[in-house]
Parts: sequence; structure tokens; C-alpha cells
Amino acid sequence: MKTEKEKGPCPICGRWKNRAMTVDSVVIRDGHVLLIRRNNDPFKGFWALPGGYMDFDETSQEAAMRELNEETGLVAKGGDFIGVYSQPARHPQQVVSAVYLVTEFTGKAIAGDDAAETAWFALDDIPSELAFDHRQIIEDAIKYFKTPRGGAQKQ
Repeated sequence: MKTEKEKGPCPICGRWKNRAMTVDSVVIRDGHVLLIRRNNDPFKGFWALPGGYMDFDETSQEAAMRELNEETGLVAKGGDFIGVYSQPARHPQQVVSAVYLVTEFTGKAIAGDDAAETAWFALDDIPSELAFDHRQIIEDAIKYFKTPRGGAQKQ
């Protein structure tokens, strides 16, 4: 384990180097999941869940709904919390992600912001080129989706 000195300073606080927080949305409709094709690195050109970095002064759920709208044009009032994904190897910069399942929304999915395109994929036909740990996240969301509502499953 590295000492604080070996980790280096945080670019924000100047003290400790911390991991950034992102959010993702798993949008499911009629047996399909919505994915975006990433327009930027890391994983440029790969399929991914709509998501991005949290802004200051917003909750993770607010951030997930904002990012969903920015990248797809869909408007969701909220979603069910699926979990936090924090394995250091999940992202080149060790970013942590809070994930929400969205099943109620309005609008038509159109690529925006960091998305090159959007597409709906059957839950049993997910593309092989997925960014980050999004395959695992989708699998977890499908399990949650298929269980009676009443609380997120523990991971």
C-alpha cells in the first residue's frame, strides 16, 4: 500500500489524491437496454451506459438523470439505485460510479453531448465491445429489474 506522500497531492484540495465520482443509468424498455457509443477516450468507439461525472451541488441521482438527458435526450424523473462500482481496474483513472435503473422516461433517444450514437439492444444480445465494467453493471441491473421492488440487492 502506498503512503500519502507516494500517492501525490489531489489536484483539487492539494492534500490527498482522491478518486473521482461518476454516475451511470441502465435504461430498460420492452426487453431492451439503451447504450451510447462513446465519442471520447477512454474507450472511444465502444458501447457504454449513458453517464458521466457528478457536478458539485447535486446528488448522484440528480447527476445520473442530468447525464442521461445530456447524452440521450431522455427525461427521467428518477431511478432505482442499483449499486456503487469501485473496483480500481474498472476505469483507467480509478473512477467510482453510482448506478441507477431507469424504466420510466419521456422522449426519444438521440445522441448528444459525449455520445456519437444511441441504440437499443435486446437484453440477451448485448454488444461485446462494452466500455469499463458496464457488462457487469447491466447484468446486475437485469437481476434487479426481474426481482420484486422493495430495495436494492446487496452486492
